[in-house]
Amino acid sequence: MHGAQLTVLGSLVGAVAGPSWLPAVSKPVLYGFASGISVVLGALVGTFWGPSDRVMGILLAFAAGALVTAASYELIEPAFAVGGQLVTSAWVLLGAGLFAGVDYAFTHWTSGGGESGWSLLASVTLDGVPENAALGIVLLGGSSAGLALVAAFFASNFPQALGGTRAMLDDDYGTWKTLAGWFAVSVIVGASVWAGNALFAGFGDATLAALRAFAGGAVLASLADEVFPDAYADVSSATAIATAVGFVMTYVLK
Repeated sequence: MHGAQLTVLGSLVGAVAGPSWLPAVSKPVLYGFASGISVVLGALVGTFWGPSDRVMGILLAFAAGALVTAASYELIEPAFAVGGQLVTSAWVLLGAGLFAGVDYAFTHWTSGGGESGWSLLASVTLDGVPENAALGIVLLGGSSAGLALVAAFFASNFPQALGGTRAMLDDDYGTWKTLAGWFAVSVIVGASVWAGNALFAGFGDATLAALRAFAGGAVLASLADEVFPDAYADVSSATAIATAVGFVMTYVLK
């Protein structure tokens, strides 16, 4: 193949596979769409398929492994590199504590009904907004930042919307009302990526590191409080492997 042909081929490959086209689309918008569309896909699949508890456990275990890696390497590790051990640890614990407190209040406000109906939508929104806002902050780092995080959120949002849709349909909320609710959640969750990126664009590295650590703590608390219990309610070799696969996926993408 001649040099001119190689140049043309290289340009075509770069246009499709390389990251150079992402700024034209806007990474916050693109990643926000990817995170939000996973909610829509989960809801659509949930209208005609009800997975078994074993399958849901595998999907959630995969998400758990992915989120552990993403939170560690995309949020907490960079924060430690900038803010130091003492300050960053404090922000991680503050994020975990605030999430746990809000979740506790929410559970009591819904009288323990956080597993059915519209409370499911509110619960996923409660998790998704700060997580996706943190993704927008991570994107301020440029280059390939945020890819592992958005992949982990996609893996997490899909089964939550899938299971939530089945629960709402079982409670006779109706297909269109259920889908409308999950679509609204997807818009809010997706827009949070852009909002986090736009609102904190002018802040210094120390502030962004604190916010990353805070979000990382919140993600870890949400995993322990909501994802792990459902994922490992029926532990098997399949859920163990799914956790490892999720971990490896986001580690490779980081």
